[in-house]
Amino acid sequence: MKTDATKMGLAVGAAFAVIWVICSVLVWVMPDLMMQMSGHMVHSDLSGMGWQMNGQGVFIGLLAWSATAGFIAWLAAAIYNTLV
Repeated sequence: MKTDATKMGLAVGAAFAVIWVICSVLVWVMPDLMMQMSGHMVHSDLSGMGWQMNGQGVFIGLLAWSATAGFIAWLAAAIYNTLV
């Protein structure tokens, strides 16, 4: 069964966009907790660091992460279709 690579790319890109917005809101609302959680995720002590977040950065990150994730999903689906 083949996968529609374009639809897969769009779906993954949209999912990453939703998660990016949720994550950005969480950082805005609970910056200290999110910094601590980020440190735990990478096994580091990030307590001496701070967030550098503004509207432009959130928007650029949203576009960059969504486009990159969508492209990777499209590429994976295209490769999968050639292997099926």
